[in-house]
Amino acid sequence: MKKIINNPSNVIQDMVKGMTLANEEQWLQVEGTNVIRRKELSQGKVGLVSGGGSGHEPAHAGYVGKGMLDAAVVGEVFTSPTPDQIFEAIKAVDQGNGVLLIVKNYTGDVLNFEMAGELAEAEGIRVEQVIVNDDIAVKDSDFTIGRRGIAGTIFVHKAAGAKAEQGASLDEVKAAAEKIIEQVRSMGMALTPCTVPDAGKPSFHLDEDEMELGIGIHGEAGTERKKIASAKEIADELTSNIIEDAGLTAGDEVAVIINGMGSTPEMELFIVNGHVNDMLKEKQISIHRTYVGEYMTSLEMAGFSITLLKVDEEIKELLAEPSEAVAFKA
Repeated sequence: MKKIINNPSNVIQDMVKGMTLANEEQWLQVEGTNVIRRKELSQGKVGLVSGGGSGHEPAHAGYVGKGMLDAAVVGEVFTSPTPDQIFEAIKAVDQGNGVLLIVKNYTGDVLNFEMAGELAEAEGIRVEQVIVNDDIAVKDSDFTIGRRGIAGTIFVHKAAGAKAEQGASLDEVKAAAEKIIEQVRSMGMALTPCTVPDAGKPSFHLDEDEMELGIGIHGEAGTERKKIASAKEIADELTSNIIEDAGLTAGDEVAVIINGMGSTPEMELFIVNGHVNDMLKEKQISIHRTYVGEYMTSLEMAGFSITLLKVDEEIKELLAEPSEAVAFKA
């Protein structure tokens, strides 16, 4: 294992310290926790909290900022944050109008966020929760019951954050998030696995001429192993699968995320984007907006995921609202 770290057991504490210092004009670390919160909250706004295990940077702390999240809870690598940490985040962002929890569909995350919500409600804080399950590759996995939540979560952060900044109620913010969840689909692939610092070895093995389709974001192997294909062939297969699952047809309009998994050069991501664009045009599906970069990674995994979000006028308006989040300026 080659990593630029100190003690593998202190990776998260070291990272959170550095992240907070790099963004101290916008963020603060809630004392005694690994919760990163906006320094200045918009007065009277519904609070937005997300989070999960580390190793997905810039997710989730990178989406803390005006127009997106109010706080992110940072767990250990690929491990859900504990209920007490999530509870502290809820309390840190509550301004009396309730808090929405945005949770990716992994069993540990769902259970711990639910427990934290119950603790908050016992103290008189109204809490609602949405669960993101955009990954079409699997129905169930070692980490989930049902589909996993992956890079489509970023669109949920953006829409819910914009709605909350407009002064919407908790129910209205939740409805905006659920609308995105209903319309967003993703699928990913990998050329190499990743190595969790405490494990010290890759999470799975791929030969030099192999690739993995249907990977998740926790270093798990995918649903199908194949010989490496061209960028066009890979992009076409993933995009076709998403279009079919989402029921997209001619005349529909989508927003696109081409998401790097941690070690994929932007050159390759842009090549993939060109092919995704071509296929959508061929299917007479319009592209409203495209985002290319690293949005939800899996440590140093090489690969990418494609996310398509079917948009209407309301969703386009929410995507266009300003965002000051470090990892998603709009």
